[in-house]
Amino acid sequence: MIDLQKLVRTNIRELISYAETKAEENLRDSQHIMLDANENPYNKPFNRYPSDNQIELKEELAKLKGVRTNEIFLSNGSTEAIDMCYRIFCQPKVDNVVAIEPTCELYRRYAYLNDIEYRSTLLDDDFQLNAAELLDACDKHTKLIWLCSPNTPSGNLLNVEEVEKVLKGFDGIVVIDEAYADFTRLQTFRERLSEFPNMIVLNTFSKAWASAAIRLGVVYAQEAIINIFNKVSSPYHISQLTQEQGLDALKHRYDIDDWIKILLLERKCMILAFESLACCEKVYPSNANFFLAKMKDAQSVYDYLCEKGINVRNCSNVSLCGNCLRITIGSKAENAEILGILRYYKTTK
Repeated sequence: MIDLQKLVRTNIRELISYAETKAEENLRDSQHIMLDANENPYNKPFNRYPSDNQIELKEELAKLKGVRTNEIFLSNGSTEAIDMCYRIFCQPKVDNVVAIEPTCELYRRYAYLNDIEYRSTLLDDDFQLNAAELLDACDKHTKLIWLCSPNTPSGNLLNVEEVEKVLKGFDGIVVIDEAYADFTRLQTFRERLSEFPNMIVLNTFSKAWASAAIRLGVVYAQEAIINIFNKVSSPYHISQLTQEQGLDALKHRYDIDDWIKILLLERKCMILAFESLACCEKVYPSNANFFLAKMKDAQSVYDYLCEKGINVRNCSNVSLCGNCLRITIGSKAENAEILGILRYYKTTK
């Protein structure tokens, strides 16, 4: 068992203790006259602060994802959740975190913003994790390990056995970012919350749920960790509009399933088509809604696509991704357009 008291920053422990001594707030709903929060009585329903526990949205999400409501924390996109992990567990200028390389750049960015040392260990040529090397990079001041699976920009799932070794061999918190997990049919670590008290799983409405604009992220963890997130989060941090749009997305879950099926078929077709392009050397396997393609001259292809009004991600300056482009799976029409343009590139370059 992990000792959360030792992992949580001292000032956060004190903040939680203070919060627990405060009396519970009075019930706030439309059946009460609410003169306690300095709200304007006009312009209903937007004049009132939103639900601070988002219980209706959490209940629907819990039923869909097979977890309990007290194992869910909602955030303003995954970015807020990432930042909160640092603020809860890492003491600036003292603690450090360890991550794989390459991976999502937000982990490094928020380490710098919070003045936390960021360490990374290189994946192998197949973008796979070596648990022993990752754990060797840790010391007594390592509070967090960051893993992204499916990973970005590589698109692959990390080896489950290696991830399990990290979870079992590390005394701190292991954060597994499963933003793209809906694009694989394999078991997720979110489904294994009961096994790992030191695990935090991140998810988002931005990818499979096609709701990037509402900025809604999800944190899954055992109740003890979720309680900490709840107690240190900003008041009313999920807007009423976001909560309503999140609920609406959950009501259309069968549309989401159809979209995922289409995207997976398109991914397969796109990968096969890219492998046949004269300008492409290799396409890496993907379990996400994108794929990584090694080009003969990534910068030239990238510039050519930009000229044609098509944006892709040039990953050439990323570790292990020299001459690689990351291609998001678009609509059938968008996919056909980029393929047509690149086939023409073959004859003109």
